[in-house]
Amino acid sequence: MLLRNCIITFLLVLSCGISAQNQTSAPKNAKEQSARSFNPMNKIGIVATAISRLYVDVIDEDTIAEKAIIAMLKQLDPHSTYLPPREAQQTLEALSGKFDGIGVQISMVDDTLYVSQVIVGGPSEKAGLMAGDRIVAVDDSIVAGRHKSSAEIITMLRGKRGTKVNIAIARRGTPDLLHFTITRDKIPVHSIDAEYMLDDTTGYIRLSRFAESSADEIKKAIKSLQKEGMKNLVLDLQGNGGGYLNVAVEIADMFLDDNQLIVYTEGRNTRRAEEKATGKTLFPDGRLVILVDETSASASEILAGAIQDWDRGVIVGRRTFGKGLVQRPFNLPDKSLLRLTIARYHTPTGRCIQRPYVNGEDEEYENDLVERLHNGELQYADSTHFADSLQYRTLRNNRVVYGGGGIMPDCFVGLDTTIYTPYHRSLLRQGILNRSIYAYLDAHRKEVSSKYKKVSKFIERYEADAHLLAQVDTLAARAGIFPASKEEREKSQPLIALQLKALLARDLFDASTYYMIYNPTNDIYRKAIDIVNSQTYDQLLGNP
Repeated sequence: MLLRNCIITFLLVLSCGISAQNQTSAPKNAKEQSARSFNPMNKIGIVATAISRLYVDVIDEDTIAEKAIIAMLKQLDPHSTYLPPREAQQTLEALSGKFDGIGVQISMVDDTLYVSQVIVGGPSEKAGLMAGDRIVAVDDSIVAGRHKSSAEIITMLRGKRGTKVNIAIARRGTPDLLHFTITRDKIPVHSIDAEYMLDDTTGYIRLSRFAESSADEIKKAIKSLQKEGMKNLVLDLQGNGGGYLNVAVEIADMFLDDNQLIVYTEGRNTRRAEEKATGKTLFPDGRLVILVDETSASASEILAGAIQDWDRGVIVGRRTFGKGLVQRPFNLPDKSLLRLTIARYHTPTGRCIQRPYVNGEDEEYENDLVERLHNGELQYADSTHFADSLQYRTLRNNRVVYGGGGIMPDCFVGLDTTIYTPYHRSLLRQGILNRSIYAYLDAHRKEVSSKYKKVSKFIERYEADAHLLAQVDTLAARAGIFPASKEEREKSQPLIALQLKALLARDLFDASTYYMIYNPTNDIYRKAIDIVNSQTYDQLLGNP
């Protein structure tokens, strides 16, 4: 029954979009009318009904329905997707800006779940949980050393607001387990990873996704930084995979003049729809630099494209991912979710953000970033070639920009593949640095916390000590990771020490402190600082 209902519901959804088109032209004769009256898609419903009612054996209708839907969507574009109920719920929570839970950030290390951060004002902080606590049991279930995934345990910790969960905690220095009863509540999910002043006049904001709350968060961050003297802004969208279109529009509206086009969408069965600035500009005059890379996608590209097309700011980094397809969500009866592509995004100059793809053949599409690395595009600007037909002109200064998929930055910064040694990459791949921090803090948290109570003092004076570096060596040896030579170890050591310092700062303070320490190793970030404070900014934009 579920198989038939899911597929018939799916067909009804599709038929709503095409029924008007089917009625626009009358058939010329009875034979043509008969041919047109049968939609090939109806065969799916017929087959589903036949299987459900007549098949010889008992079948798992849930599995068959999901596989059928996934197979159909694979014949379309790379971004029309189906999400089972659990994944759909997690996706909606990530973008909603809030969920019901206990208010902790957790990390799984060697079958042990550590509390890495306690959200200020959340239920766990009120109950007395602390960073560094190890979760041993949730309600009546032992979770430590049971090979449970962090996703499974998160599901156990989450629940409806107002319900209670019992947690047993192991805390260093306390011989017995500590027991807490925590009442779940609404937990905010912030989309700004970091905000701080780079210098006396330049602010920095790192946005991780375009969630429901992101525009409000950006607005609050800009106003806060302006009070600290911000005249120029560096907005970091590196690794930002996108989110809600309307949120990208709201944020672009903060930088553009009244009635300037931000983005338009258009599709076969979807009329052109335009989004324009409303004149509620929050940051109208200061210099704006936006950081992007090959994993910046969707809403990130809409924002970067609008800023570039209007010559409002400088885009720095590498060509973005090229995800410019509009998905409309359809909630199915079992709370699963269909996200169907209905249109394409276009920047104000008319550039299509979506990179090319072949229907039903997604392997080459999925391997695009690997190909970019192999052909040198991520390292060298001149490895990206654009046809003359893909040239467009910006709307204020008449600069040349390019379409054909993704946003090509105004200032290209190549990926430095030499900074990491094979030894260092192995440490990162197996999570040795993160695990070392947890092990180190388990033994030295009080000592480090009491010594570095202020962020400024930690940034200025802390250096990874012998105990922490020895912890890395111990865990690496257990995992069978060794440097190939003394030279490789010496080359890796400074960056390893800096990353350890940044990770430690994130645990002791917050994510902003992590980025304050680690960002200077990022070439795109360093180039942005150079540009925002020099004549290069106006030269790149073609300003008089």
